[in-house]
Amino acid sequence: QVQLVESGGGLVQAGDSLRLSCAASGRTFSNYAMGWFRQSPGKEREFVAAITATSMRNYADSVKGRFTISRDNAKNTVYLQMNSLRPEDTAVYYCTTRASIFYETGATRWDYWGQGTQVTVSA
Repeated sequence: QVQLVESGGGLVQAGDSLRLSCAASGRTFSNYAMGWFRQSPGKEREFVAAITATSMRNYADSVKGRFTISRDNAKNTVYLQMNSLRPEDTAVYYCTTRASIFYETGATRWDYWGQGTQVTVSA
């Protein structure tokens, strides 16, 4: 059974940084793509960043240049470093994985999800 557990969310001010972590268990982590999505009240879950099994990265335009996704296969952990945070980054952030070495930007194409961690950025 695949399990994903996020941590690292919190309340910060605009311009601050946070690093989210996602600890994965239940399968060979290094063989699969990992991603981060976020969801604000009343909005659909949106793609934030993904990293393939070969560590190719992709980002939503809204976070490009500010966020960095990385993975540590030895620790079965994926990270999201978020710099220069803005109030519009406020959301619940979800870690996800899919049964493929490649990423997708549509939420329905991912197989397993964590419980989410709240990030709140005040102006």
